[in-house]
Amino acid sequence: MFELGDLVQMKKPHACGENRWEVVRLGADIKIRCMGCGHLVMLTRRDFTKKMKKLLKSAAEVDPAEEKEYLTVDEIKRPR
Repeated sequence: MFELGDLVQMKKPHACGENRWEVVRLGADIKIRCMGCGHLVMLTRRDFTKKMKKLLKSAAEVDPAEEKEYLTVDEIKRPR
């Protein structure tokens, strides 16, 4: 359904006006990052799937040169 580094669209836009988010952590909780201002939000998996509208681009399709706030999968810090 969704993977680390995917760009998703949520049902409601962020306060900065952007409606595209990058998935930066997966697990019981999912952390997403606003592509407009870089704000991080952590949601439970249940809340995330309920609030997500659609998958915009999978991580393999995203061009980091075009996306200013995008972090590649290698740049995302993994918990130790």
